[in-house]
Amino acid sequence: MNITGLIGELTFKFSRSGGAGGQHVNKVSSKVTLQWSVEQSAIFSAEEKALVTEKLSNRINKEGILQLESDTDRSQVRNKEIAIDRFLNLLKEALVPTKPRKKTKIPYSSVLKRLDRKKQQSQLKASRRRSFED
Repeated sequence: MNITGLIGELTFKFSRSGGAGGQHVNKVSSKVTLQWSVEQSAIFSAEEKALVTEKLSNRINKEGILQLESDTDRSQVRNKEIAIDRFLNLLKEALVPTKPRKKTKIPYSSVLKRLDRKKQQSQLKASRRRSFED
C-alpha cells in the first residue's frame, strides 16, 4: 500500500471542537474531519475498493466518501495525525480478506453420547409412568 500516495488523496476540513480547553476551544479550529473518496482512489484496484466498501460500509456516506473525525487533542496538527493513523489502521483491517469457514463434522463419540443421554432420559420418564396392568 502506497501510504504517501494515499495521504495525498485525503482532504481535511477543520472546525471548532467542543470539550475541554476553555476560551482556546472557542477561538481555534482544532477538530479535524478526514475525507476520502473510495471510488476515485487511484491507489487501489477494483477488488480492493469493493472490499473496503463492504467492510467499512457503516462509515461511508451515499456519495462514497469515507469520513473520520478527530477532536481528542487541543492541537490541530495532532488531531490530523490521529485521524490519519486511525484511517490507515481501518484500511489495513478492511483489506485483510475474511477466512472461509471450514465445515466440521460432529465426532462420532459425541453422537453416541447424545443418543445415550436420550435413552437415559427416556428410561427415566418411562419409570415415572403408571402401569395399567394391575
